[in-house]
Amino acid sequence: MHELKLPELGENIDAVEVSTVLVAVGDVVKRDQPVIEVETEKASLEVPAPADGTVAELLVAEGDQVKVGQLVLRLDGAVEAAAPAAEPESAAAPEPAAEEPAPAPVEEKPIEPARPLPEQDDAPIVSFPAKHKPTIGQAVAAAPSVRALARQLGVDINEVPGHGPRGRITREDVKAYVKSIVQSGGGAPVAAPGAAPTLPDFGQWGEVEREPLTNIRRATAANMSTAWNTVPHVTQFDRADITQLESMRKRFNLRPEAEGKKLTVTAILIKLVASALKQFPKFNSSLDLAGDAVVHKKYVHIGVAVDTPRGLLVPVVRDADVKNVVQIATELNDLARRARDRKLKPDEMRGATFTISNLGGLGTTYFSPIVNWPEVAILGVGRAEQTA
Repeated sequence: MHELKLPELGENIDAVEVSTVLVAVGDVVKRDQPVIEVETEKASLEVPAPADGTVAELLVAEGDQVKVGQLVLRLDGAVEAAAPAAEPESAAAPEPAAEEPAPAPVEEKPIEPARPLPEQDDAPIVSFPAKHKPTIGQAVAAAPSVRALARQLGVDINEVPGHGPRGRITREDVKAYVKSIVQSGGGAPVAAPGAAPTLPDFGQWGEVEREPLTNIRRATAANMSTAWNTVPHVTQFDRADITQLESMRKRFNLRPEAEGKKLTVTAILIKLVASALKQFPKFNSSLDLAGDAVVHKKYVHIGVAVDTPRGLLVPVVRDADVKNVVQIATELNDLARRARDRKLKPDEMRGATFTISNLGGLGTTYFSPIVNWPEVAILGVGRAEQTA
């Protein structure tokens, strides 16, 4: 008997949703054959069988939330002792460990305050005690970085008791306040801007249909809400003559077309933006209010927004400043294809220093994209057109 437990799928991924079960009890599977598909906040991943065998017990179903380390299925007749390197330690654990996934829901009580929005879709807004509010006209004493932390954690800075000099509020005060709310059973605070109001009953006016949010769409909504309320947004609209660029694209497109690929305007824009970021490094940085510093990145990784049937994904072209346009086009084609086929890995959507959102294919002229925090800027591109 061989047990398959959900392996670690990436940094900060503690639980996933089972989107598809690919096997049933009694099925014969081969080692590395996908048995389930799971969906994280950003991508869908396949979990393979650890060995040859017959599915003796299936412990998950579509729609289940499964934690890392939780038992997924048991295989009968798995004779290979050398299962995947990441799995033997879990499979070799004492027998009682197989029953440990049962109390897994208990682990939901501690809520990591640093990322409240993706976890708290239905959490109530906590009413904090009023005794710590300042009197009318009195401003609380707190550094800008402390106020930013309070906003990020969904805390009203006026509610936090200060224990610094002369009652000044410190970062430790904010963290302790959030911890006390969570431990008291009041639930985690939710940022006011991200708190969703209750909708009316639309069914009273006609027929409606409800479609559950996917993890990707839920994460997109939470991240965009955080970005909109964290980054001051200013949009600069402009037009550019791309006559020579288009001429160059057609000329250099001969080689990619011969290989069944395509040199797109987006690929060229990635290279142009990468070069611009080397000249204007402040656009390739991040603002660290908590640490009172600006983080300048010495690398250039460009994210490209890709619309998929399951939601918006942003794969990343790494080291775009040292790659030529054809290399970028080839990589971009592959990333976009795998994004739509739900084959992207979580690491392929992390680490961007700047993002491009090209809506030209939709016929869009001007729009204001939301900055992909913690980046400091984003480029929105509309459709190209011929002018006299």
